[in-house]
Amino acid sequence: MSEQHELPSPQGGEGAGERGESHGHIKSYVRRAGRMSSAQQNYYAEMMPKIGIPYAAQPIELVTVYGRNAPKILEIGTGMGETTAKIADAHRDNDYLGVEVHVPGIGALCKQIAERELSNLRICAHDAVEVVRDMLPEASLDGVHVFFPDPWHKARHNKRRLIQPPFVALLASRLKPGGYFHCATDWEEYAHQMLEVLSAEPTLVNSSSGFAPRPDYRPLTKFENRGLRLGHGVWDVIFKKC
Repeated sequence: MSEQHELPSPQGGEGAGERGESHGHIKSYVRRAGRMSSAQQNYYAEMMPKIGIPYAAQPIELVTVYGRNAPKILEIGTGMGETTAKIADAHRDNDYLGVEVHVPGIGALCKQIAERELSNLRICAHDAVEVVRDMLPEASLDGVHVFFPDPWHKARHNKRRLIQPPFVALLASRLKPGGYFHCATDWEEYAHQMLEVLSAEPTLVNSSSGFAPRPDYRPLTKFENRGLRLGHGVWDVIFKKC
């Protein structure tokens, strides 16, 4: 992609957002009008003042935010929060930052955080491009997760896909040397695009000869299990920062 292409404004496929353009980048997500349940509303109101990170157009110190020096993992598009919460619960020695704009999904994740008593997971309810660009310092992350982003399968919408060279370069700049960049999708054509785009980023190296086996830390979702039973493929792409 040439430098004339704009950055997408991404969230994952299980999340949502509003389509449009602002701040010089294209919105890659569509805001669903899903209504929050009473439980989601209650947990959102209770938990976000405690674990929410407000957007600010200046870098944040992640060690200060979490109160400790531990590996920091960014997840873009937490959806309804099931996978995010399971990973954070199983790996409490790591700190996780979930970026999502779909309010019912944030409420559902807040419920998971409260019930699991997770102290290592924070949420930023804002556009992911702006969060990464403005708030995360270079070489501040040990990992990036992008699981099942919206495939935008119609050709005329492909430009809205999250995994494009400008945003991959931005994310790579936020990874520490040795940090990892993990994408997963159930859309084969998008999987090949992911592999192509990450392979073209000069600061990243593929951890496999092509697609990677699903690592144990990424749990299977109910949606994924159902797809696998129907014979649908799922592809993981994992690269390391040089």
